[in-house]
Amino acid sequence: MIKGSRAVSFDGKHIISGSWDKLVHVWNSSTGAELLQLSGHTDTVTSVAFSPNGVYIASGSDDKSLNGHTEWVTSVAFSPDGRYIVSGSNDTLVYVWNSFTGAEFLKLNGHTARVTSVAFSPNGDYIVSGSDDKSVHVWDLSTSDYLQLNGHTEWVTSVAFSPDGIHIASGSWDNLVHVWNSFTGTKLLQLHGHTDLVASVAFSPDGKYIASGSYDNSVHVWNSFTGAKLMQLNGHTDWVTSVAFFPDGKHIVSGSDDQSVCVWNLSSATKPLQHTGHTNWVTFAFSPNGKYIVSGSWDKSIHIWSSSSGTELLQLNGNNMMVTSVVFSPDGKHIASGSEDKLVHVWSFSTGAEVLQLNGHIARVTSVAFSPNGKHIASGSWDKSVRVWDFSTGTQLLRLNGHIDCITSVSFSPDGKHVVSGSEDNLVYVWNLSISPGFLQLIGHTDTVTSVAYSPNGNYLVSSSNDKSLRVWNTSTGAELLQITRQTDFTCVAFSPNGRYIVSGSENGSIHVWDMSTGAELLQLNGHHGLVTSVAFAPDGKQIASSSNDKSLHKQPKNAASAMSLSSSKHIAPID
Repeated sequence: MIKGSRAVSFDGKHIISGSWDKLVHVWNSSTGAELLQLSGHTDTVTSVAFSPNGVYIASGSDDKSLNGHTEWVTSVAFSPDGRYIVSGSNDTLVYVWNSFTGAEFLKLNGHTARVTSVAFSPNGDYIVSGSDDKSVHVWDLSTSDYLQLNGHTEWVTSVAFSPDGIHIASGSWDNLVHVWNSFTGTKLLQLHGHTDLVASVAFSPDGKYIASGSYDNSVHVWNSFTGAKLMQLNGHTDWVTSVAFFPDGKHIVSGSDDQSVCVWNLSSATKPLQHTGHTNWVTFAFSPNGKYIVSGSWDKSIHIWSSSSGTELLQLNGNNMMVTSVVFSPDGKHIASGSEDKLVHVWSFSTGAEVLQLNGHIARVTSVAFSPNGKHIASGSWDKSVRVWDFSTGTQLLRLNGHIDCITSVSFSPDGKHVVSGSEDNLVYVWNLSISPGFLQLIGHTDTVTSVAYSPNGNYLVSSSNDKSLRVWNTSTGAELLQITRQTDFTCVAFSPNGRYIVSGSENGSIHVWDMSTGAELLQLNGHHGLVTSVAFAPDGKQIASSSNDKSLHKQPKNAASAMSLSSSKHIAPID
């Protein structure tokens, strides 16, 4: 497990990390390949740093190395000229060492509890230290005197100088980042946003930004002058323990107790647009032109939103029970919804008025779909049946029986001649609407099939399941062509408009994009705090929307935050 700090070489080509495994790891920052393991410590490596010329690495450890400290070494850093190393320790002391001989140069005594973080000023004349005594000290190396900065209400975990030496950032167990004037000790900013302790802070090379990593599993990026939060980077699944900027200022590296190191591309790290307003589980659909999103919820409401601005445009009233599924008609003029009230409701998009009710199911309607020509509606229900309706008259045309448990999902084929259904009986059925009864049964899942979808050309089907697998099928033969498995249930799935990609939602709140031909994971999107209930590509294929039982609807841009995980050398990148 990765515990210690992360550091980037001054040329940006290498990353080093310290670990519980008592090793220092050296990585190629471009490929994620591990280049070197440095052994020698006999306990956890807590801190690492490159020398300014990139030739040397300093590491601190719980083994109390650097003779002088009597307790664990918690933090180390090189001076700007590389001649000295500063270290902090559980023994409450700060030591400065000659980096070439290892001889003690200075012993700084002032903190009354563990020193957690140390750093040199850019000119090398000062050292900043943070401590469990809740204070930050700025030490003058010519006199060994210090300026004490008070303001945090809990232990200080991390400190950093700005590149011009004028400011200091500090993180704390009080969940806050403070920004100080390094000469006067005046607190200039207090940055709110993290929901758990801030474990690490770093300035960008130009001093304009501050990155902070937290035990809330996220990395935040702030404007260092105004304190505004500019972005939140989600992807780690455990505490973020360390953050650092690359020399180019365009990337951030973060380390986590999830045993990974991630490199974030800030130029593509755009926060998803979030639509809020529902008070319970949400499902949604895009309009055919991509300009609108309709969302239905277990809170019994249906909302229509602008997909570009997130503005709510209309609310459809009439449902008195939870809404389970919503879909636009192909011409965009109508919306169909399924409900706990056993009905399919059809609404006018322009007026919001209900124009039709389809009555026939004897249990909750779980899924609805329009045929490509807009003439028919398919619905699935907890009554174990799939029904096909004439949209113009509301007449039931077909009742398709075969599943032996609740229907979870239905969809029309692109030519309108078939309907696919998924069920809690673990099966996928492909129904031929011209033959009664005519169906193809797809067997393979070992738990509830949560979602089904056709590829745009109709040659393939994708299904997701609580058996933690996603499967791609040949629609003509029923052969399983591809299986993707994860450690969490797949809850929903959809094809991209060009058929090259599959997007899936998960029980743990994450969204993944997969290469249809190879099954390779291309992208991971995080932001939801609950099970993902629906996913879809926008009609232009450049955006992905998702809804969740966290009561929110998110829209992720094509260039969503990209990260590279060094623990597995797996690249998570934007869609081409």
